[in-house]
Amino acid sequence: MTAYDLVAMGRCGVDIYPLDHGVGLEDVERFAKFLGGSATNVAVAAARYGRRATIITRTGRDPFGRYVRRALRDFGVDDSFAGEVDGPPTPVTFCEIFPPDHFPLYFYRYPTAPDLMIEPDEVPLGAVREAGVFWATVTGLSQEPSRAAHFAAWQARGRRPHTVLDLDYRPMFWPDPGEAAALVGKALQHVTVAVGNREECEVAVGETDPQRAASALLERGVELAIVKQGPKGVLAATADERVEVPPFPVNVVNGLGAGDAFGGALVHGLLSGWDLTRVLRFANVAGAIVAGRLECSSAMPYEAEVLALLEEEKGR
Repeated sequence: MTAYDLVAMGRCGVDIYPLDHGVGLEDVERFAKFLGGSATNVAVAAARYGRRATIITRTGRDPFGRYVRRALRDFGVDDSFAGEVDGPPTPVTFCEIFPPDHFPLYFYRYPTAPDLMIEPDEVPLGAVREAGVFWATVTGLSQEPSRAAHFAAWQARGRRPHTVLDLDYRPMFWPDPGEAAALVGKALQHVTVAVGNREECEVAVGETDPQRAASALLERGVELAIVKQGPKGVLAATADERVEVPPFPVNVVNGLGAGDAFGGALVHGLLSGWDLTRVLRFANVAGAIVAGRLECSSAMPYEAEVLALLEEEKGR
């Protein structure tokens, strides 16, 4: 069987997002539901670019779990490794919408979530080993057995290009930053690409300055370090090259999916063999498109949309 372009591993669930903006959840009267979860959104984004994508995840045995798997298929993501578990329900996530830069998130994943119940012996090691990109997130390290499952996957893959760790640090999932830092340090020994914002880099390598954070990640052995700098754009660093790209301007509706859109576009650029500048410019525009929309998964752009905006930017 043909290898997957992308095997992602991690969170899935249902985003319950307000249609009433600028008010707290206690005052929201209308909501809409969407497929969600960071790794899931990255897989959807990659599929939008025609990539053969799958996700290793788990849902509860409930209607929202059925919705997740149906939505994955509808988006062109293989759901073969999205199984069910007994016990906790499929997670839901609420947010509040206060554009342009305040989007509080409320995760309903306690005391655990199905996607943290992946057992090491359930990981499809062949698919992980052969994928063009294997994408995992720091959240998957926050509890067992998911933690052991991730290290089993990395062990099988053997640090092949492109093995990506999304630094995706969510403090509510961890007892303290020190535990997260220790586990991220171990994880970095197994990956070739690390992606995170300044705060996530501080947890990973103790640095918030983008240049120093990139250097520290490279010193840990990654081949490509990407540091998101918010309004200052994005920095990418390898042993031989450093590239900074400014952000693409957009009227923000909901900034929560922009990072996952960036991730899916990064996957596409890496698999396409593009140079770093082209990858970052493409990924920045993809992220901006999604920031200008309410939802995450269904907001992921197609390549033609991104290229059209890149051409528009050239003409300015």
